[in-house]
Amino acid sequence: MIAEERWAHIVNLVNDRGVMTVVQLMEELGASESTIRRDLLRLDEMGRLRKVHGGATRLATYGYVMADQSMSGRKGLHMEEKRAIAAYAAKLVQPGDFVFIDGGTTTECLVDAITERDATYMTNSLPHAQKLLAKGCRTLLPGGEVKPLTEVLIGSETVDSIRRYHFTIGFWGTNGAALDSGFTTPELNEAAVKRIGIENTLQPYVLCDSSKFSSIALVTFAEFNRAIVVTDRISDTKMRDTNNVIEVSAEQSPEQ
Repeated sequence: MIAEERWAHIVNLVNDRGVMTVVQLMEELGASESTIRRDLLRLDEMGRLRKVHGGATRLATYGYVMADQSMSGRKGLHMEEKRAIAAYAAKLVQPGDFVFIDGGTTTECLVDAITERDATYMTNSLPHAQKLLAKGCRTLLPGGEVKPLTEVLIGSETVDSIRRYHFTIGFWGTNGAALDSGFTTPELNEAAVKRIGIENTLQPYVLCDSSKFSSIALVTFAEFNRAIVVTDRISDTKMRDTNNVIEVSAEQSPEQ
C-alpha cells in the first residue's frame, strides 16, 4: 500500500470512529508502529486529523459519540494527560471520605494513583473494584447488570443501590463535555447511574482530558456547572470564564 492510500484509509477510520489508537491502526493496516506514528504526524501537519498521545482524533468541532468503545479500545489515548489529571484528583481524597468512582480509563488512572486507605470507596466498575481491593481499600459494589463492553454495573438495581448512599466526594468520566450540553455519555442506562451518583455526592468531580471538549454524546447526565472539571488544557475562552474548571499538568498537585 502506497503512502497516499494508507493516509486515506487512516483518515477514513478516524473520521468514522472519532478516535483511533496507534495499536488499532497498526492492526487495521498491517503497518509498523513507526510507520503509523509518522503517518499521523504528517496527516496532522496536513490538517486532515488531530494527532494526540497514543493515536488520533477527527477534526470536527463537535464529534458525536454514538456508542461506547471498550476499555481496551480507549487505553493508550491521551495517557499522559489522564495520568496528570488522576494524580491531581487522587490527592483530593481525605481520611474518612466516602468516595464514589465511576468507570472509565481516566478514573482507572485515578484508582492507580490513590494512596488514601483510610477512606471507603464505592465503584460501579468491576476492574476498579479489583484494583481498590488489591490496595487494601474498603470497597463497595452496587448491585445490577454488568455491561460487557465497559465492565460497569448498570440498570435500575444499580441506580437503587447507589441512591441509598451519600458520598462526600466522587469522580466521574465522561464521553463529552460542553457548556450547553453538559456532560454526556452514549448509553441511557449508564447515564442514569452517573446521574444518581452525582446527585448524591457533596463534591463531584468530572475527570476529562481536553479531547472531550470537542465531543457530544447522546445523553446528558449532568449540567456543566454541577461538578468541578479537572482537565489538562482549556482552549475554549468561554470555558475559561467559568469557575468550575481546573487545569493541571504533571508538575501540579492540589494545595494541602
